[in-house]
Amino acid sequence: MTTGKAPAGASLPIAGPAQVRRAAVRLLRGDGRALVAAVTLNALAAAAGLVAPWLLGRIVNTVRAGGGGADVDRYALVIVCCALAQLLLARYARLIGHRFGERTSARIREQLVDRALALPAATVERAGTGDLTARGTTDVTAVSTTLRDAGPDVFIAGLEILFILGAVFALDPLLGVCGLLGLLGIRYATRWYLRRAHTAYLAEGEANSVLAEVLSATASGARTVEAFGLQRRRIDACEEAVEECRRTRTRTLFLRSVLFPSVDVSYVVPVVAVLVAGGALRDHGSVSLGTVVACALYTQRLAQPMDAILQWVEQVQSSGASFARVEGLGAAGAQDARDGSTAPDGPAPADDRIEVTGVRYAYDGGRDVLRGVDLTVRPGERLAVVGASGAGKSTLGRLLAGIDRPREGAVTVGGAEIAALGPERLRRQVVLVTQEHHVFIDTVRDNLLMAAPGATDGEVHAALDAVGAGWVADLPDGLDTALGAGEFSLDGAKAQQLALARVVLADPHTLVLDEATALLDPATARHAERALAAVLAGRTVIAIAHRLHTARDADRVAVMDDGRLTELGTHDELVARGGAYARLWHSWHGDPAPPTAAPPATAPPAPGGGAASIPAPGDGRAVVTERGPGAE
Repeated sequence: MTTGKAPAGASLPIAGPAQVRRAAVRLLRGDGRALVAAVTLNALAAAAGLVAPWLLGRIVNTVRAGGGGADVDRYALVIVCCALAQLLLARYARLIGHRFGERTSARIREQLVDRALALPAATVERAGTGDLTARGTTDVTAVSTTLRDAGPDVFIAGLEILFILGAVFALDPLLGVCGLLGLLGIRYATRWYLRRAHTAYLAEGEANSVLAEVLSATASGARTVEAFGLQRRRIDACEEAVEECRRTRTRTLFLRSVLFPSVDVSYVVPVVAVLVAGGALRDHGSVSLGTVVACALYTQRLAQPMDAILQWVEQVQSSGASFARVEGLGAAGAQDARDGSTAPDGPAPADDRIEVTGVRYAYDGGRDVLRGVDLTVRPGERLAVVGASGAGKSTLGRLLAGIDRPREGAVTVGGAEIAALGPERLRRQVVLVTQEHHVFIDTVRDNLLMAAPGATDGEVHAALDAVGAGWVADLPDGLDTALGAGEFSLDGAKAQQLALARVVLADPHTLVLDEATALLDPATARHAERALAAVLAGRTVIAIAHRLHTARDADRVAVMDDGRLTELGTHDELVARGGAYARLWHSWHGDPAPPTAAPPATAPPAPGGGAASIPAPGDGRAVVTERGPGAE
């Protein structure tokens, strides 16, 4: 099977069997001493448990031979001592096994978080929150349960089965063969089940992810659903996801309903086979009655460990599928590296100059939403990007922040491709802040220090003041106030101010604001933007906004229209031109629309549909081009 195979409808891949085996070996080696100790103690406990049936056979033979009560008492005392030893050994083996399981589960969780944080933001967005959340909760929990409970139980049961069969063969090989042949029914039933279970549980896990995604999207977009009257459509989508979950769970239930009755019947077969064969051999004097009794007791004891294995086989199969999904995050990182979404950290940028050259971009193979964009953003410049909804502003911002990679062309900073920068260097170089924000269940201080762990309280307060978040000082416990469910709750505006304060503390070279102040009232938004500009003096700030006061305060304004950059200049220059920006400005102010001005003189198009240059103010070279005919 190909490693990293993704199921239909999912973006995050699922690890193949070879990758799962390698990952399992790495986990076992990570706590090898505890594993060896658990194996040794379990083996000793299983060996101690074999003594009782053998001594019972000796007791039968002793009684038949006319032995005295002292011999029987001696055998009984040994049985009691062995039972006590088995109890103590099994207890400590289980303790060590549980500790091993918990430590290994912790490593799995930490590895999953590290891998999730290392994934490109675009990959996570394509996968959806439901898939990633299901892998981090349901799937990790299933693996943890197996490591803590099912794993030790199955391992102990496996050792007991091997030791019991070994004891039967040691007493009489022919009876051992009879008992082993009696287990063939269990073999065939289990083989039938295992051939179908892995695929069935993968499908069930995928259905759970889809359901989680649909419910999450419906809950988070409840207001939008209500505003557009989409309730029926969302209900239908939820019912469809629930029905798929029901169908996949019914499939796994059917598999279990065939397996368990078949196994229950098969438990009796080896005991009957040993008794029948033993009776025949006893009549011919080949074996003693004690040997037949001991072998029958051994084969009857096979039911307990085999039942333990079969009771956990569902959990083992489910956790195997879950582990493949968890390890799929590692495959996602490798796949992104092969596709160019991520790459080892390349050369450091020579400076902070951002160049956008001939960029085209399309979402998921659709039509281009950016069409031949060329732009230069000078270090320390404040650039506002404006335009109608759907003009490509946010898409350009994502490319400038290195989240997505252009289909054609290049987006570089200091000569280095932004999307190819390593995560740490990229976060120091460019930070994207959108109107979507998140408040972690933690204190105000810890919500901010994640951007700059070494920041002092004075620096934290300065960052809060810079974005107009003086309300933090009035909280009951100040920076130590706990946030989240059941604690102090923040509205959207205050949560957005915390996000902006993180940016101030992070102090990136370039800041991309995509409607980052949309939830603030106009006065507070303008104050926050101006404060950010003052605090981040000398840094490059690219603001994508519908509020045109942001454009008026910027050094230059870039106008997007239908995926093209159509105008570039200062606010006053663009208003004087009477073009698209001027119309937006007067419409925003409620002024009568001015007569359309003639377009400024430009150089003639280059032969074959070349670029016509629009000179940037204060710069001696052309930085924006409009594609001529034939550029599509």
